[in-house]
Amino acid sequence: MGALISYAPLWETMKRKGATTYTLRCKGRSVNISGSTLLRLQSNQSVSTNTLDTLCVILDCALSDIVRYTPD
Repeated sequence: MGALISYAPLWETMKRKGATTYTLRCKGRSVNISGSTLLRLQSNQSVSTNTLDTLCVILDCALSDIVRYTPD
């Protein structure tokens, strides 16, 4: 069984927008993304909906630009 949720679109969106992990850690408006959360994203592990919302705000994008769901 493979990962159902993939954050591959996040890294593609970041590249397209010229954003780095530094951008996520230090440029958030009210909440920054922690290093441990970045590791969870890189490993396709679960993160909170608040984290997903923060990513969308920081990157000015839609949820579909950072997450891909693949049914099993």
